[in-house]
Amino acid sequence: MLEPGDDAPQFSLPNQDGEEVSLDSLPGEYAVVYFYPRADTPGCTTEACSFRDDWDAYEDAGVAVVGISDDPVEDLADFREKYDLPFDLLSDEDGEVSAAYASYGEKNVFGNQVMGVFRNTFVVDDAGEIVAVYEGVDPEEHAEEILADLDLA
Repeated sequence: MLEPGDDAPQFSLPNQDGEEVSLDSLPGEYAVVYFYPRADTPGCTTEACSFRDDWDAYEDAGVAVVGISDDPVEDLADFREKYDLPFDLLSDEDGEVSAAYASYGEKNVFGNQVMGVFRNTFVVDDAGEIVAVYEGVDPEEHAEEILADLDLA
């Protein structure tokens, strides 16, 4: 697992509109890069909506947010529109970027072993260094937790 002080793996992935978004292109002093298993499922919706609900605080602090899953672009577009999400959702269909962040691998889903994305989050500063790591997060409180940890709440 990556740790604070490590360089964040660079990426360039298509967003919900098919436009490439890279780590370097994210504005602000910090970027929240959160990985989630599947768009429009209960936990992932709760997590995305918590970032949406705290969006003013993130925007006021100049903190960018992107969500990454292995969903196809079309699913991300529907998810973003359905829940009025104000940040980009990125498609990592082959899991390569998620794996670089130790957030992709074999997991048990309803008794079946499958490959998929783990619910982890990384906060990256504007120099590309990881400043915080959250493994297996609680989707309901996570957005507020990051704001508090960055002294932005």
